[in-house]
Amino acid sequence: MKQLKTLLLATALCIGTISFTQAQSKVAHISTQELIDAMPAAKAAKAELEALGKTYQTDMQAMATEYQNTAKQYEAEVSTKTDEENQKRGLELQEKQQRIQQFRVDAQQDLAKKEAELFKPIQEKAFAAINKVSKALGYEYVLERTTLIVADGKDILADVKKELGI
Repeated sequence: MKQLKTLLLATALCIGTISFTQAQSKVAHISTQELIDAMPAAKAAKAELEALGKTYQTDMQAMATEYQNTAKQYEAEVSTKTDEENQKRGLELQEKQQRIQQFRVDAQQDLAKKEAELFKPIQEKAFAAINKVSKALGYEYVLERTTLIVADGKDILADVKKELGI
């Protein structure tokens, strides 16, 4: 019986100590997307991606127009050509359509790769600034604001922007 009381007392002390130390942790939050969007380098990266996307869109539109014009021409000439020639033309149109689809897939992959390439150093700079500011202000944890249900802690976005000079 005495051992049980001692065990319960030790357990209560442990739980109390853990609760006390957890209550002492300093927690802040930040919206990293809002921070990155405010960075000049991110704005330049977005502009570069938009320009590249427009280039790909123009190329795809040109390929689609060429395909449509060829299809109309072949359709108008179908009665004047032999079955063998019409089959070859049909295969040619299928190949053009496949090239357009492949170009679309390649363009999307290239845009995703370029986005990752452009934004990696921006994210690294943002996270380094968050780390520096959180350490300077004595925060042990910095949470992403967009995933929080209740955000009563300090928002350090302004402090990190100041650190980055934005």
